[in-house]
Amino acid sequence: MVQGSSDQSALRASIVVPVYNAGEYIESSADSLLRQSIGTDQYEVIYVNDGSTDDSGEKLDKLAAAHPHVRVHHQENSGWPGKPRNVGVRLSRGAYVQFVDQDDSLGMEALERLCALGERNRADVVLGKVAGTMQAPSSVFAENVEVCTADDHPLMESLTPHKMFRRSFLLDNGIEFPEGRVRLEDQLFMARAYVAAERVSVLADYPCYYWMRREDRGNNSSARIGLSYFEDLRKVIHAVKAGTGPGEQRDKMLRRTYRVELLTHVSEARVLSGAPWVQERYETIRELVADEFAPGVAEGLAPLARLRAQLLEEGRLDALMALAERTKEIRPLAEVGRLRWRDGVLSAPLRLALRHADGSPVTLVERDGRLLLDPALLDGVPGLDEWDVGDPLRGAFGRLLLKDRQRPTGWFPDPKGLRVVVEDAGPGRKQVVVTGNLEIDPLVAAGGGPLERGVYDIQASFQLLGIGRSARITGGPPSAPTAAGTTRAGGTAAIPYWTAGGQLALDIGEFYQRMDSVRRRRWAARIPAQVRRPLGRVLRAVKRS
Repeated sequence: MVQGSSDQSALRASIVVPVYNAGEYIESSADSLLRQSIGTDQYEVIYVNDGSTDDSGEKLDKLAAAHPHVRVHHQENSGWPGKPRNVGVRLSRGAYVQFVDQDDSLGMEALERLCALGERNRADVVLGKVAGTMQAPSSVFAENVEVCTADDHPLMESLTPHKMFRRSFLLDNGIEFPEGRVRLEDQLFMARAYVAAERVSVLADYPCYYWMRREDRGNNSSARIGLSYFEDLRKVIHAVKAGTGPGEQRDKMLRRTYRVELLTHVSEARVLSGAPWVQERYETIRELVADEFAPGVAEGLAPLARLRAQLLEEGRLDALMALAERTKEIRPLAEVGRLRWRDGVLSAPLRLALRHADGSPVTLVERDGRLLLDPALLDGVPGLDEWDVGDPLRGAFGRLLLKDRQRPTGWFPDPKGLRVVVEDAGPGRKQVVVTGNLEIDPLVAAGGGPLERGVYDIQASFQLLGIGRSARITGGPPSAPTAAGTTRAGGTAAIPYWTAGGQLALDIGEFYQRMDSVRRRRWAARIPAQVRRPLGRVLRAVKRS
């Protein structure tokens, strides 16, 4: 039975929300869903109540009675979100369908922006930037992308279903969620969608979906992964294979599954946990790899991931554990030079590298035209005295990240500003590093738009030789502003400073700091005329914070 309007006129979008015993989260989520800027005559919200045993059904009926663009469908419990989502798609009347979980919310302009992007590009799938505490900022949303596919954009790095889909695309291709209690149902659905999609768009300059961890952790699965997990993962692999032919496209799409869902279990923390299930899980993973992955999948991995894949396929758990002991000690190094403002852009030389626990750099040995992995990483790894890394730049990257302290989101201010190079590191030695300039333009740093008023911690994330690390940008004296500048939009102040912990941060709009005049001459040339209060007050305020 469906409660709400039965008007069959076409709409631009439908929001589909599966509900089971949502409790207080119905109201907190509904606030953002019911007041979308697109206008209530342009969209609908479809709640599918999956046999709730609390008062969720009554709450939903009240919402439908009070809001003409809300519809509610009540059904017997199916045990999982898959069936409610499928039912919601079939009931929907919008050209596009946006899936939202019962305890999440949307940015107020999300539907308007997503629909405009999808309609402009005739997109089958539209990804909106995800913010929140359930997921770290993803490079998938480093910048807006008008049209792409899984073949030319890292879409497989985003496998949650919190996206917008063209309804006819789902129905015409028979793309549905598996029904019942199936692990990885989201990944299976997304794999089927990505291999079928001819046009995908990415909206990165506005937080569209807020995926927040509940206080009771009710939306955070903590159940230990059983062996059945890997059989469900096999279905995801088969979905990719069903939509692609043998070759690089298929191998590329499967690399994320190999790297994240399989090699993670034989790397560092997990393989070294000492848990009794390590051996059993290792054997299961090895069997799955042998059955499902062509050699090209592993060949395209970054060096250390490729080495782990080799040891896994050779059945060398002891070597994997020894390698994990070495790599867990690797530390990030971020070296930043003098900060300057240049034409409204905060700039400084930046170098990112890897180092051992004793501070020595992670290097490669140059021998007979080959580059061999740092011997220190192979120390104690049985049967492996040297190993050719192949292409040392494969899978390597470096990115700046601005983490908003007031809002649960992060931005990649300069997606293309850093490069990875191989440097000389002494006789017969090479080092892979990230180099370039830290560059932040406050007017375009938020995915192409201006940063909102607030304070942003500046960090770097990078991967070299298949070892991924995050690093704070540090080096300045605690609590000392470095330089101040103003954005060109309305003269809003943008003030970089070193926090009490020595990390570089950027204050937009004088959120914490207020300055009108300069007491110390050595900063006078760097402080613009718009900044007017005593600097001493700033230093005291920063020290207190």
